[in-house]
Amino acid sequence: MGSSSSSRLFSTLAQTLSSAALADPHVDPDEYEYEQADPDALLRECEEVLRNRPPRLHRDFVMTRPCSLQNAPLRIMQWNILAQALGEGKDSFVRCPMEALNWSERKYLILEEILTYRPDVLCLQEVDHYFDTFQPVLASLGYQSSFCPKPCSPCLDVHNNNGPDGCALFFNRRRFQLLHTTHLRLSAMMLKTNQVAIVATLRCRLTGRVFCVAVTHLKARSGWEAFRSAQGAHLLQQLRDITTQSYPEMDQENRTRVGDGEEGIPLVVCGDFNAEPSEEVYRRFMTSPLGLDSAYKCLSEDGTTEPPYTSWKIRPSGESCSTLDYIWYSERAFQVDAVLRIPSEEQIGPDRLPSYNYPSDHLSLVCDLSFSQQPHRLM
Repeated sequence: MGSSSSSRLFSTLAQTLSSAALADPHVDPDEYEYEQADPDALLRECEEVLRNRPPRLHRDFVMTRPCSLQNAPLRIMQWNILAQALGEGKDSFVRCPMEALNWSERKYLILEEILTYRPDVLCLQEVDHYFDTFQPVLASLGYQSSFCPKPCSPCLDVHNNNGPDGCALFFNRRRFQLLHTTHLRLSAMMLKTNQVAIVATLRCRLTGRVFCVAVTHLKARSGWEAFRSAQGAHLLQQLRDITTQSYPEMDQENRTRVGDGEEGIPLVVCGDFNAEPSEEVYRRFMTSPLGLDSAYKCLSEDGTTEPPYTSWKIRPSGESCSTLDYIWYSERAFQVDAVLRIPSEEQIGPDRLPSYNYPSDHLSLVCDLSFSQQPHRLM
């Protein structure tokens, strides 16, 4: 679907530039000079390519408190985008036609979702087209990024795969200065596992505030609850270590915050935890000394309940409607200004996800966070 002109911008960025940049393995993709793209023009390109598909799911933001422009909110997006190799070769979505999963159009659906909400920080799981698609395209839109593949990705078992899947973290390089990045291979019960995480320490250029953002994807499947809990415990320990580190770029306000052992650097953790709120790993995060809370609880009437689902799929084993994805934040440091609604069952449709108008079996989560108190800038 779509004419050659409608895909010109995307194919030029995703294929020509990336292949040129990555022909030399010593080239850092973030140092490569990509031609800057107009996000509005690219969104129109996506809509043109997708014009023969049903319109994307319409979702509104719910304002959770009065928003002040002075707060300069941070828009955070969490999304398991479904690895292409798994969607076509392993996951067996029995009610989703294979044509709906065709990468030549599904990539536009994914990019359309990102361009619609335009996050300041974007956390993705199951990324198996980082180097040829997401890194170059999003770099042209002003994002710096990092990718951490799974050590033994199941994508590699699929014929004609595009390499391993993993986690990817993107941030607006005009708004944030990168202070440090850590790639983690999660452990459980003294064993190294196939799950990973990325932790980036960022300094906001607008406010001077320093914070950490992490992205992860825990072990899937029922029967692995204790394993996920152990992975979560390891991640929390690593995050505690990272958020108590100081960096030369920090001003005195941020250094003082790090020096307080109970406080440390504010934290945002995004992930597909593959765990319902009833699981121990969820309770670990809720009761952690890091003082984390879940942004999507703000959608509930009492402010204490997660959405009824963030993933809804039908496989040969049956229908699965689950809450698996979360945006955690330091409750003492951030306030939730707005949260993107979860689409209704009627919107999702009887064939569930993925579908012709939604590219993944997981819904994207988007929220606006603002710092609770603005520190005094040291001149």
